[in-house]
Amino acid sequence: MIRVKKVENKEELNQAFAIREKVFIEEQLCDREEEFDEFDADSAHFIAYYNGEPAGTSRYRATKKGVKLERFAVYEEYRGKGVGKRLVQMVLADVENNAAKPGTLIYLHAQLTAMPLYTKYGFVKVGEKFVEAAIEHFEMQKKV
Repeated sequence: MIRVKKVENKEELNQAFAIREKVFIEEQLCDREEEFDEFDADSAHFIAYYNGEPAGTSRYRATKKGVKLERFAVYEEYRGKGVGKRLVQMVLADVENNAAKPGTLIYLHAQLTAMPLYTKYGFVKVGEKFVEAAIEHFEMQKKV
């Protein structure tokens, strides 16, 4: 069973950060200073559990451009089990219900391998491919 919830306490935030540490820093070799940034304090964080075990995380934050979804990460052993899909569903529901008025731009920087997932939720590729944290991405956008 997959359960996704908004982070409500330090323990849940530490679980989310541990997932990001493993996925982005250890697996994808991202720079720690880029991964854990000044926006963590002002972001809404989410934690996903698979059969009660921490399995995935994400965050979103308001920007001048709109609402930016970020830091989607799932432990390797839980990939392909629907954890990422549930995270996207829950984050979008929270953004649409609490953080965005109709017409607000919702956007993200999608790694190429994750683009098909985001497309299922109405995101479209915008602009040219770019490199962020040594990984190729496209910006993807949708409106509320």
